[in-house]
Amino acid sequence: MDAVPLTASWQMWATFALVIIAVWLYFSERFSIETTSVAILTAILTFFGFFGTGSVQGLTSTEIFSGFSDPALITIMALLVIGQGMFQTGALERPTKRINTLLETAPRRTLFFVFALAFLVSMFMNNTPIVVMFIPVISAMALQLRKSASRFMMPLSFICILAGMTTLIGSSTNLLVASTLERLTTDTVGFFDPMGPGLILAAIGAIYLVFLSPILLPHRDTDETEQSTEGHQFIAQIKISQNHPLMGAKPNAGLYRGLRNVTVRMIMRGDRKLLPPFEDTLEEGDILTVAATRQALRDLMASRPEYLRGMLNIGDFGHLDKDMPDRGAIVISEAVVAPGSRLISRSIKLAGFRQNTGCLVLGIQRRSRMLREHMLDIRLEAGDTLLLFGYETDTANLRENRDVLLLDWATKELPDIRKSRIARFLFLSVIIAAALPGVPIVLAALGGALAMLATQCLNIRQAVRALDMKIFLLIGAAFAMGLALERTGGASFIAYQVVETFMPMGPIALLGALFIVIAATTNVLSNTATALLFAPIAVNISAQSGIDPLTMVLTVIFAANCCFATPIAYQTNLLVMGPGHYRFADFVKFGLPLVLLLWVSFIIMSPFVFDLPAS
Repeated sequence: MDAVPLTASWQMWATFALVIIAVWLYFSERFSIETTSVAILTAILTFFGFFGTGSVQGLTSTEIFSGFSDPALITIMALLVIGQGMFQTGALERPTKRINTLLETAPRRTLFFVFALAFLVSMFMNNTPIVVMFIPVISAMALQLRKSASRFMMPLSFICILAGMTTLIGSSTNLLVASTLERLTTDTVGFFDPMGPGLILAAIGAIYLVFLSPILLPHRDTDETEQSTEGHQFIAQIKISQNHPLMGAKPNAGLYRGLRNVTVRMIMRGDRKLLPPFEDTLEEGDILTVAATRQALRDLMASRPEYLRGMLNIGDFGHLDKDMPDRGAIVISEAVVAPGSRLISRSIKLAGFRQNTGCLVLGIQRRSRMLREHMLDIRLEAGDTLLLFGYETDTANLRENRDVLLLDWATKELPDIRKSRIARFLFLSVIIAAALPGVPIVLAALGGALAMLATQCLNIRQAVRALDMKIFLLIGAAFAMGLALERTGGASFIAYQVVETFMPMGPIALLGALFIVIAATTNVLSNTATALLFAPIAVNISAQSGIDPLTMVLTVIFAANCCFATPIAYQTNLLVMGPGHYRFADFVKFGLPLVLLLWVSFIIMSPFVFDLPAS
């Protein structure tokens, strides 16, 4: 099919200048992403308001802002809410915690399983919360294997990005490109359309990660890694109930296998005190007095609901489901007993701390000595640190309490693992619904987000927090730039030039040229903005070259997801930059060869996976 030459207008060149300035502003980070996005929208609105006449088809304000109502953007926002629900309930924490127990016997197989699990989940879920959840797991594994975390953090980000290439909802990029195809043509992208070639590219990328990461990635050991297991220890208690995971546990060399990073100092069995070394099997009603760091206690509570109940069902605290109804976010915090406090010389039980504040005391820390007695009977002293558990509102009220000094910096939200099974069920339901023919992805995603809220897997505040304004405004601005390129003829002009230059060399050369240009752009801009800019160009190239439009948009999807060469290319790269102790150049050194490898692989596989016209 012969390309049709186009006449360039001054409005088209002005639009090109606007896009170049926008790319430079995003890349330089001179202003925030939100400010730049709003400025771009304002500029486009002004330009088409005054100059969108003559040979150029104008853009109305409704069309300029139509990106904010696009089903793809709504789907992305809904999927972010679902991902936040998975994060708030710790739905993936229990499976990942179990992984660490396998490290001692099969470290290599366990490491492979962790990355395979991250890949599998990232195929069907926004990968940002996945990386957030797996970072502490990978850190702990690196520490246990006595290797640098820098060996694993960048591969974690990359494997999740590679997984995003394989399904329609694997990445927001895929949804946006599919939306552009549906808007400009009668074609659609199916849920599993990217899977075949996507899995091939992902497999090649995974092989690269396995064999080249030990060679190209830095080995940086810092004191931060060594100190991550240290910290002040709290005295806490765990009650063994009928269905508790420690019920019937037998000690091995005086230690209980289920209590990792936790030291048992005493067991109360009725009126008897059992002291280490322990030889007794744990029975129902036993109360364990343990010493552990704040992080170890948090991990224990987040691993299984029974541990949480066992720590709260002490003395008169009652049952978790009765005393801790769903009233919002649950947090863990620390507070110091103030000089002159009414709590001094009184035990937690006698002081009625829970009744007066609504917060439960999980542990006590006394710097001068390690206590070995029933936690509820310890008489408090000035300077004691209390580890608190409660709702965010109750904890915040402690700022006005003169008996304790709340340490705001130590307040962190806990996953509400009571809802983890519900969150996992809803997540799988969304995936199944989205894969069914006839069910729009936007409907499945919105239904899943609504169900997360209805079942209280997360509250409205947490859902709103998941709606990243940077992503929202960036997509809206990029959508408007894509429309501006279409209306001024810029998309068709670029398509014409690309077709004229590379089509004589054959459709494979054309696809390869488009792929590398998009891959280069996505590493200096962002994958969402790059996809929205190039999707209409790809559709125009399809019209002028005779290549199937689905082939063209899949090329955009795969190339836009090649965001490996810079940390700013994708947010998961920024997430692992700190824990992996990486520098900017580390991403270039390790990520750029991966981009080039996937580019060459894409060119080689194209004739086998796509139905291309004859040269």
